[in-house]
Amino acid sequence: MKFDLDAVFVEHGCAGYPLATRILRALPRDVPVTHVADARESTRPASGARDPFGAGKRRMVIARRKTPFLAPCPAGSSEFACCGYLVLTLASNCPMDCSYCFLQEFLADNPAFQVYANFTDSFDELDRLIGNARGRSFRVGTGDLADSLAFDSLTSMSRDLIDFFASRENLTLELKTKTGEIENLLAMDPRGRVLVSWTLSPDAVYRSSEHLTAPPAARIAAARAVLDAGYRVAFHLDPLIAYPGAERDYILLIDELLDTIAPKEISFISMGGLRMTPRLRGAARSRFPGDPMLCGEDVLASDGRLRTFTPLRLNLYRTLADRFRKVGAEIPAYLCMEAASVHESVFGAAPSRPAIIGNRLARD
Repeated sequence: MKFDLDAVFVEHGCAGYPLATRILRALPRDVPVTHVADARESTRPASGARDPFGAGKRRMVIARRKTPFLAPCPAGSSEFACCGYLVLTLASNCPMDCSYCFLQEFLADNPAFQVYANFTDSFDELDRLIGNARGRSFRVGTGDLADSLAFDSLTSMSRDLIDFFASRENLTLELKTKTGEIENLLAMDPRGRVLVSWTLSPDAVYRSSEHLTAPPAARIAAARAVLDAGYRVAFHLDPLIAYPGAERDYILLIDELLDTIAPKEISFISMGGLRMTPRLRGAARSRFPGDPMLCGEDVLASDGRLRTFTPLRLNLYRTLADRFRKVGAEIPAYLCMEAASVHESVFGAAPSRPAIIGNRLARD
């Protein structure tokens, strides 16, 4: 296990699930396990903790999910250009601790790391999806409310997912991570149906903001390894942060990436600027008062989020898009949570409809 846990709570009725059995067998002996009637009490902030959110990350709760697993990406809306991404919520929260992470706001009232013992029930939802939309392909990811691989050495959830997706030609699984946790992946045959993506940041952002994550060079090396093992790979430059020297650092990062992985081997790259609600920025600055990456020039946008001053944000987008073009990198790229007008300003053309983008990214 790569991350420390202070305690594990198991909701009544979950102990017999294969996932719970795997976790409890793999846990270090010094981690206390408590069986509880209602998991909700165990997910709430610890009273008296100096950092309730940080303390919550160190408690694991094994529970049953009682609502659907599959949903459209919450970042998609009529206001933004959308990539047609679908998300599976199989876990909640992350043992890593990035200073800019939106989960500090979104999960403030239930910060414990939750994993859903009945996660294979999601497979029925996926089969219904493709049964009702014959001829379409879908990209489905697990990295929205939790890193896809952070606890994989404990849960081995990736093995079940890969086995399922490998036999569904209209589905592509995206495992999104900031770790080098790929041991289970290397033991499986994805049969072309699994894409592993890494969020990448320059070393300056990693050192300042991305606590407990793998270094950027280690993420790139892990991507090379899974690519050689038959997986597709992609990368997310999100959030892009406009700090002094950012353009130089992001170009160096892109050059390091393309020195290791050829452009034709990259399925896509997404980019997104740093964005925070006022409440999230307050929580982030309170928890990480010394992080200069949280103190850039931002403006309250029409969507209620504080965003990097538009000229600075556009300049970073264009700099990276130009870099890809200059090295002959025909890599599909899109912007996350940006208006269509911003996409057109960066790439010179309006974005395609979400269904078209989603189908393309699932197949390419």
